Amino acid sequence: MNRVELSLAEKAVSIFFNQQQVVQIFVEQQAIAFEEHGGYVSASVEGQALAVRTEQLPQGLLGIIVNDSDTQWVEVSTETPKEKRSLFGLAALGLKLFKSAKVVKAALAGASVAGYAWLFSWQFALMLVACLVVHEYGHVRAMRYFGIKTKGIYLIPFVGGLAVSDDKIVTRWQDVVISLMGPAFGLITSILGVVLYYATEMEIFAGVAVLSALLNLFNLLPILPLDGGHVLKSISFSMRSWVGLLACMAGVMLGLWISYTFGLILLVIFILVGSFEILLEWRGRHHSHLIPLDRYGQVVSALMYVLVVCGHVAVMMHFADSDNPILSLPMKILSS
Repeated sequence: MNRVELSLAEKAVSIFFNQQQVVQIFVEQQAIAFEEHGGYVSASVEGQALAVRTEQLPQGLLGIIVNDSDTQWVEVSTETPKEKRSLFGLAALGLKLFKSAKVVKAALAGASVAGYAWLFSWQFALMLVACLVVHEYGHVRAMRYFGIKTKGIYLIPFVGGLAVSDDKIVTRWQDVVISLMGPAFGLITSILGVVLYYATEMEIFAGVAVLSALLNLFNLLPILPLDGGHVLKSISFSMRSWVGLLACMAGVMLGLWISYTFGLILLVIFILVGSFEILLEWRGRHHSHLIPLDRYGQVVSALMYVLVVCGHVAVMMHFADSDNPILSLPMKILSS
């Protein structure tokens, strides 16, 4: 996907296109609606008419018309940049092949339930899988809101879940919202669990609330590739590239300390994956296609992150003094 940037009505306009058509139009990092016609698309920007002619795209020309003025032809590149082959590229290709069959989803879900039931109990396994599915569904809903095609949810035994998309994000704001919607849906699950607990006095609902809060709070740690790490990356790299590098490396150090303190070997594996992501982000900082957050977007993103974190901490604190050791355990871990 390629893009052309221009200024219209004192607004920054970004036009994303491929070899045949216009895909998206953004005004100040916000996607706007446009109408497709034969050979061109039209949109309105602050009361001004914008038309984009695409019939010459195969020849490398994109026509811009503002308020019925003469067409201004812009030379563009329609070649998709070739990505360097890497272990991540091969892994992504393997994942695409792996996720093509629906039976794989069912097999992974069954393996997850069986594995957690073997380690703990089938009740706990069902609760854990339900929390994971709700969390990943939040990511999927956010992707669909932005018009990003998805492949669905994949449960990975003893690791967690994964919401897989077909398309790439084009703005840092999309990355923030998609990352936070998983924990936000998890917070809804926790609140619902608290309500059902007081309505039925069944501790299993309290267990769902606490387990969901603990899982999502862990996912909100500012460590790549966790959701909190993606929020941190989007905010910090929108400021300055070196700020983003320092912030993400601080997250790596925090993750290593948590791994050492609690003996979380799995988190170390995540940190290694996240370190490669940081390296790729830094290497491509001058060629990134992602539209950065402005100052307002950075503040709003940080506030959203803090609100979701506080919500999950509040649920855990609510059961901190419970006589049930399982319900009080997450808060003891958090306060240690």
